[in-house]
Amino acid sequence: MQGRINNAIIVIQNKYMKNLNALMQNIIELTTVIETKYPELYKYLDETPLTIGKHPEKEIDTTDLKSYLSTLKNQLEDYIKTHEKNGSLKS
Repeated sequence: MQGRINNAIIVIQNKYMKNLNALMQNIIELTTVIETKYPELYKYLDETPLTIGKHPEKEIDTTDLKSYLSTLKNQLEDYIKTHEKNGSLKS
């Protein structure tokens, strides 16, 4: 019985780590796109709130990373919309 519980815990931990790694990979890929295709936006990423999580002593979790990824996507979408309207978007 204890062996099954330990195996279940390991499976859950592995799924969590895969999800965490996938989110981190998505953040890296989106940041790279912004850096290479929209360098004028990239310089403002330092101003993106990096206070991930509500408490500084709290470990970063998948919810925090999802929120940060969503923020990056929204910034890029807003940037593209704004600059397409005024014709200043570089291709």
